Amino acid sequence: MRHPSLRPLLALAFALLALPAMAVDMVVIVSARSPVASLRQDQVTDIFLGRAGHFPDGGEAVAIDQGLGSPLRNAFYMRVAATSPTALKVYWSKMIFTGRGKPPRELADSAAVRQQVAGNPALIGYIDRASLDASVRPVLVIR
Repeated sequence: MRHPSLRPLLALAFALLALPAMAVDMVVIVSARSPVASLRQDQVTDIFLGRAGHFPDGGEAVAIDQGLGSPLRNAFYMRVAATSPTALKVYWSKMIFTGRGKPPRELADSAAVRQQVAGNPALIGYIDRASLDASVRPVLVIR
């Protein structure tokens, strides 16, 4: 098969097939000091894709991502935004080029994300559920 337009579709299909193997529960988190109690999936998607810069209560919302290429990051975007790593790269390239946004800052792992989010009520991130502690509040569970 040498048709170049099929490559992204094949990549998406293989990524979807791999999801059950990566079936780790994730939680979207905010600081325990944040007034945000819960968020819908579409609200989380809008924040992480730069379409919303505020929580529903009006407070600033700044997304923090896991490292590029991490299985948790790939699974997060597939489950929450139905977006493959390739499509996400294309999306952010367009947003940057047009001056309409920039991608979230990346941190190395769940522990680093949890630590940063815990210290700042404006931050929102996602971690594996096993990394959850009292310093942060889960606002959405992703299975």
